Amino acid sequence: MTYATLSAAAAAAHIDTGDTAWVLASAALVLLMTPGLALFYGGMVRSKSVLNMMMMSFISLGTVGVAWILWGYSESFGPDLGHGLLGNPFSHFGLHGVMDQVYGGIPGPAFVAFQSVFAIIAVALVSGAIADRAKFTTWTLFTVIWATIVYFPAAHWVFAFNGYAANTGGWIANNLKVIDFAGGTAIHINAGAAGLALALVLGKRVGFGSDPMRPHNLTLVMIGAGLLWFGWFGFNAGSALGSGALAAGVWIDTLAATAAAMLGWLLLEKFRDGHATSLGAASGVVAGLVAITPACSTLSPIGSIALGLVAGMTCAWAVGLKHRFGFDDSLDVVGVHLVGGIVGTLGIGLLATTTNSPAGSASVSGLFYGGGLNQLWRQAVGAAVVLVFSFVVTYAIGWVLQKTVGFRITEDDEMAGIDQIEHVETGYDLGHLFGGSRTHRAPQQARTTTKEGAGV
Repeated sequence: MTYATLSAAAAAAHIDTGDTAWVLASAALVLLMTPGLALFYGGMVRSKSVLNMMMMSFISLGTVGVAWILWGYSESFGPDLGHGLLGNPFSHFGLHGVMDQVYGGIPGPAFVAFQSVFAIIAVALVSGAIADRAKFTTWTLFTVIWATIVYFPAAHWVFAFNGYAANTGGWIANNLKVIDFAGGTAIHINAGAAGLALALVLGKRVGFGSDPMRPHNLTLVMIGAGLLWFGWFGFNAGSALGSGALAAGVWIDTLAATAAAMLGWLLLEKFRDGHATSLGAASGVVAGLVAITPACSTLSPIGSIALGLVAGMTCAWAVGLKHRFGFDDSLDVVGVHLVGGIVGTLGIGLLATTTNSPAGSASVSGLFYGGGLNQLWRQAVGAAVVLVFSFVVTYAIGWVLQKTVGFRITEDDEMAGIDQIEHVETGYDLGHLFGGSRTHRAPQQARTTTKEGAGV
């Protein structure tokens, strides 16, 4: 029997198979969220952009998946290089020294798998802010650079606790003591700020503010939202890293906040616009999921409902800010993920309770439960730091890529349709409806399409 076999046998004796099964199932649920996001985003764009929009999510599965295994896990959860700022990317390069480890009763590979899908969807979320106008090759390059320079460090700050996968972890989790159970800061505020930065670098879509840019397929949007809600139970309850009472309580809080946020969004729509929409229902679901993500281990069910209502109404209002301030956040990444993440992160400082939180896991009380401002200021500082860091660094990355390899497609290409230009494909082959079979146009043909001849 080799040393490796002995090590594996010793590790197996300390593995909780129930917890391991839950973490692996949760990882699969979260993995499904990225195709769900592709459907959600894909339905929200015009028909000439649907494939490109979906591909921007799918490519993250490939690029970030490989980067995570090679250096991303080590950069996020490896031994700290100093002051809680960054894990050593070479310590566990290629998952060296991780495959036979056990962390808190689950195998090291299970923890790696669960965290990998968080990294993938965090990157994919950014794409919604620059729909219709980004070069696919440059976006692919951006996914690797942004994950390495922005997401992996932020994950280390927020998720790496001292003594779990390494002796010393990130400064936000261990020194500032911000509560972020499943990623309100590291994922949603991070992605929302990055989306705003890229939207400013690439500029507005042709016709933004004057031409109709309605979602082309709301059925896809609602299917995508449903898959996101389904997978999000793995996102939040899986972050308990076990199948006990904490995971069950988090599951209930996630349901409560999401349901309330959908109702809040629709209620605001009804009073503001006179009607409730399917797009509003789907967007309200996502807003509630975003807001409860950091707070799901610290709020009571009643507090979760309150948070969801506030998040739904606030995000429904915030999506209009792009028209007021003149930035083109195509699919409302800023209004939903940045604003929703802030609402949830600050909500902990207001609504956290030690008396009726999931499994009594909350260690602090928020302002409304007699805890004063102590936790609220910590949450505010953590949110602000991640927001500023992500915005500034992402803007720099986007600017350099725009000036070197080019990030935005030309106006003529945008009018012709990014699916044809970037992928030489169309989302819907409707040629048979017009008496023949429509073949793909070559890219050089698509580039000559005039504004008058552009698709929907």
